[in-house]
Amino acid sequence: MKKIIIDCDPGIDDSLAIMLALNSPEVQVVGITIVAGNSPAEMGFGNAKKVLDFMGRLDIPVYVGADKPRKREYVNALDTHGEDGLGESFFPDVPGQEIPSETAIEFMRRTLKSGDVSVVALGPLTNLAELIDTDLSAFLSIERLVSMGGNFRSHGNCSPVAEYNYWEDPDSAKVVYDTLFEHGKKIEMVGLDVTREIVLTPQILDDMKQVNPVVGDFVEKITDFYFKFHWEWEHIRGCVINDPLAVAQFIDPSILQGIEAFTEVETGGISLGQTVVDSMGFYRKESNALVFTKVNKKAFWEMFLTRLLGMEASDCKVRFKEIFE
Repeated sequence: MKKIIIDCDPGIDDSLAIMLALNSPEVQVVGITIVAGNSPAEMGFGNAKKVLDFMGRLDIPVYVGADKPRKREYVNALDTHGEDGLGESFFPDVPGQEIPSETAIEFMRRTLKSGDVSVVALGPLTNLAELIDTDLSAFLSIERLVSMGGNFRSHGNCSPVAEYNYWEDPDSAKVVYDTLFEHGKKIEMVGLDVTREIVLTPQILDDMKQVNPVVGDFVEKITDFYFKFHWEWEHIRGCVINDPLAVAQFIDPSILQGIEAFTEVETGGISLGQTVVDSMGFYRKESNALVFTKVNKKAFWEMFLTRLLGMEASDCKVRFKEIFE
């Protein structure tokens, strides 16, 4: 069992990713850290608690970190995730859940230095950049760093070239990538190239509700707004669930394939937030990123559905014919 910190900005797909991690015996979620992104940090804290409450896992601590990007003005994504950040499901706040006085960065420092702890980052990289500023040795102690962010061969989702997490705080993303390069380490970049392949369709959701009405109903409540957003802006019948793929990749690295390459994050101009992947080696620099380009969709869905719904793989393949035929 691998210990992980989930650094996130809940967020609809963040919530699905947390659910997947909590139902996966390969990982132990030792804490959830919140960063401003999809939702403001305080709202993200409340949303994480709502998901943990639904999962019966309020024993997992949640800490609040950066409430704004490193340099630029904060721009939330509530237009995508709904007024409450959870698809306008408006679940009630979990009573008795106060924000801890210990910050996300303080928790990371303390926990990472114990060794053998990885980070799955599902939001902007502000908390990790602040950790670098505060305690570089703690950052370098991260066993594996998987980031849902960036974009190589796909178009962006908030500009022609940029993915939201890195566009939201490009300066922090650059600090993280540059620091990894300086110390001979790599980030695992689960970008839009592969997450766009993971679409929760109306048929999949209907089947989820039939198999497990409790989980299916919860997923429907938080994704209905997401479905409407994707249809309006991308003409997709369904919604792209980005973040669960990063958790799946941490659990089973064979789900994604890609290339190692030196990667930089642009911090200005019309390409703000773009990940510039030197796939051809023009810069003659050592790799600081494993950039994923291919996804085994069937393997992902088998993991996601069996674990969220509590079903056997053989039954899953029969029930969800749309995916496995």
